[in-house]
Formats: sequence, C-alpha cells, structure tokens
Amino acid sequence: MTIGKSPDRDNRRSSAGQAGAVPGRDGSDGTPAAPDPADGPSIGRVLSGARIEAGLTVDQVSASTRVRVPIVHAIEEDDFDRCGGDFYARGHIRSIAKAVGIDGDVLVARYDAAHGGAPATKRPTQLLDTGPIKVNDRRRPNWTAAMVAAIFVVVGLIGFNLVNGKTGVSGTGSASAPLPSGSGTGSVAAASPSVQPPAPAPSVAAIAAAPADKVTVKLVAEKDASWVSAVDGNGKSLYQNNVEPGQDQTFTDAKQIKLVIGNAGAVHVYVNGKDLGPAGKDGQVVHVTYTPGDPQAG
Repeated sequence: MTIGKSPDRDNRRSSAGQAGAVPGRDGSDGTPAAPDPADGPSIGRVLSGARIEAGLTVDQVSASTRVRVPIVHAIEEDDFDRCGGDFYARGHIRSIAKAVGIDGDVLVARYDAAHGGAPATKRPTQLLDTGPIKVNDRRRPNWTAAMVAAIFVVVGLIGFNLVNGKTGVSGTGSASAPLPSGSGTGSVAAASPSVQPPAPAPSVAAIAAAPADKVTVKLVAEKDASWVSAVDGNGKSLYQNNVEPGQDQTFTDAKQIKLVIGNAGAVHVYVNGKDLGPAGKDGQVVHVTYTPGDPQAG
C-alpha cells in the first residue's frame, strides 16, 4: 500500500519557507530581487532583514553609507522623521539598500506611495513649510546699509560740486552786476558751474563682493520660488527654507559655502562679487560648493 504525502504538510512547509525568507532577496540563490511595493513587510523590515542576511551590523552599514547609526536604527523601525525630510529619507533608503544588496528604487517607490508621491509631482515651494530660519547677523555683512551709504556719498559729492560752482560764479556779487562792455558770451560760459554727472549706483555684483580671504554667496529668487539649503565650512547649517520671488539670501564664511538649490532656474547667483547667472535650469536640483577667490563651483 502506497502512502501519499499529506497536502496540508506540504502547505505548511511552503509557508514556513516563505516566512523565513528575507524580503528583497531570492531564497534560492541569493540574487537580489525587488520587494513588492503593493504588499509585504515594511521598508524598515525589508532593510533590517536584508542587513541580517548579509551578515552586517548597523555600525558597518553606517560606516559604508555615512548615515548615522541612530538614523539607521530609526529607518529600520520605519521612523523617517529623523531623516530631516523626504529628500534625505529617499537618499538614506537608497544608500542602505545598496549596502545590504537589494533594490533601493523599489523601496523608494513604496516610500513615495506612502508619503504623497514622488518629488517630481510637487512644487519646490512645498518642500518645507516651516518658518524662516534666522541666520546669524554677525556673520552676514549688511549690504543694504552699505549700498544706502554709498548712494548718500554720491549725492553728497554732487551737492558739493554744485555749491562750489555757484560760489565761484557769485563771488562778491559780481554775477548780478551788468557785464562790462566787450565781454562776450564766452566769459559767461566760462563762469557757469560745471555739473558732474551722477556716479552709477553700485551694481548687485559689487554689493555681493567680499574680502579676498572669505567667500560670499548671494542668492536672488527672480521669477519663481526655490527651496535652498546652505551649510558653512564647519558643517553648520546656515539656512534651510524657501526663497520667495523678490527675496534674497546672503551667506559668508572663511572656508566654503555648500548649497542645495531645489529650483535652480529660479535663483540668480552672485559669488565673491561676480554674477554667475542662474544656478541651473527650471526645476533642476543642484549641489554646488563655493570657496574664496575666483568663484568656481565645486
């Protein structure tokens, strides 16, 4: 008599095998496979399981990705608030997924589905809704006050020239007396005051100038808004917010200014007194670094 295999036993073995597999990997040969974004374990569990299967510790993943250990722990627990925003969360997910050997794009697609869609569907002005972050005024030269002072100097020089010219003509009152016979119009022309043309107002590039041992970057939002992040040479965050049309921000540091501009075509850049034009194309996200001297984007 032949004893057949129990279907229930086979089903239990199949279920147990599937439960033990690490999401994101093929259980047969270890080839990376994309997790199903519509179902399955959470992003954090997928990354945690793949890390364990790869035999890596959190510290090792942190060292290879440069994502801090507390943030790696938080992502594995599906807590993305510590990433600092959707932009950084997507980058951390991709970096960790690459380190543990799985497809990061699928996990990012799942993240976007759970957090309102991919960044291309959003305007840059919606990236950050917090209030403006104050920049340390002691580190920012007051270019507006300098421009006003320069204009007052120019106006004062023009007034001084006009007063001196009038004094030379009037003297002791001889200008009001009848002209002596034989004097032609040439003497009147010689006595008339010479009016100096007004000096041009300082240009925006001159206003953005800085000492040679420092780097000064001025950003002006012209036709549209843009999200901007600025970090100084010590890694300190100087600014992280929207710059609305008509607004500007100026940053100064002795070493470097590192920028992330979310809508590069809307931002005009002045570095160390030079007009570099738009930071990029409309909707383009650019990462640039500027240092003292002749402006060169890093």
